[in-house]
Amino acid sequence: MKIIYLANVRIPTEKAHGVQIMKMCQAFCDLDHQVKLVAAKRINRQFRGIDVFDYYKIPKKFLVVRLFLLDLVDLPLPIRGIWVFIQNTSFALSSFFYFLFKKTDLIYSRDEFSLFFLSFLKKNLVLELHTFPGSKFFLYKRVFKKVKKIVVINSKLKELVVGLGIKPDKILVAHDGVDLDQFDIGENKEQARRKLDLPLDKKLVIYTGQLFEWKGVYVLAQASQFLDGDCRIVFIGGMEKDVKNLEKFIQKKNLGKISVLGHRPPDLIPLYLKAADLLVLPNSAKEEISRHWTSPMKMFEYMASKRPIVASDLPSLKEILNDSNAVLVKPDDPKALARGINSYLKKPDLSAKIVAQALEDVRQYTWTKRAKNIINFISTK
Repeated sequence: MKIIYLANVRIPTEKAHGVQIMKMCQAFCDLDHQVKLVAAKRINRQFRGIDVFDYYKIPKKFLVVRLFLLDLVDLPLPIRGIWVFIQNTSFALSSFFYFLFKKTDLIYSRDEFSLFFLSFLKKNLVLELHTFPGSKFFLYKRVFKKVKKIVVINSKLKELVVGLGIKPDKILVAHDGVDLDQFDIGENKEQARRKLDLPLDKKLVIYTGQLFEWKGVYVLAQASQFLDGDCRIVFIGGMEKDVKNLEKFIQKKNLGKISVLGHRPPDLIPLYLKAADLLVLPNSAKEEISRHWTSPMKMFEYMASKRPIVASDLPSLKEILNDSNAVLVKPDDPKALARGINSYLKKPDLSAKIVAQALEDVRQYTWTKRAKNIINFISTK
């Protein structure tokens, strides 16, 4: 099958969706499909001159094509929402003309703007949905009806789309995934810390990913006040402005025992996870995307890393996590989060049992299995 993955994103990018898109293209290729990634031709100063395949450590099995768009979002312009709309629309129009005379078996995309325009031209469209429509509902209403299939990342999103009158058999729940081989590394905890120049004499509590407030990172920072004296929290990831905001918050609150290391390339993440005593997924319950819509890629990476997990007790996370493979704590509560971390670190037998269960559970969430499920679903009438 000839598959074009259409993505209105910067590639490479410091965001997790870059890994997800590249891994899915690789997984489709591994299933013997002919794949082309059609992405946005966007300015990305942080990754200037970096080869996309080298950055993600992925074999060059598929082509990457860049489409023109008006790249305005990162410019210091007023009324940012208007420029986002212009940028998205310009990419959608580029996509429309690109596919005007292009033949392919399948167009797979997370971009509702592009699929809206393409729905007047093509029928072989598949939408992957990571959030529920709000202000752009008029786009989704047509897209939901016109695409061949819809792939959602958790059950709540399927429930919401069905509630809009879409037949359940048109929608597949496909949670995010992980490359198990990538996280099965030979270094032990001490070796990983020496390579990364992390302290050997501390209990390291590590978080990886974006530093948005709804991710719970500010709650985790505040939890540092209640952690045992030999614990240290390490934040990995985040865009520059979010790193600065978190650092200002930590300084303002006079919080100690915290290191904010910023963005690290994907190939180093397994080493950071291996360096941890414990991994944290502190999502907030204050926003709908966190409570119901997310399927964090880091969750699967944590499970594959053979390290214990403390996570917020939220419906979105509990589609994968439970009391057998993680410790679940009250969200948005620094003291409850700290109690979970402290108690976990004092129970190595419990940690070993939960780690083993998490590793067993995550085996069903590989990128290849995800791609295979999607292809099988798309192939059914």
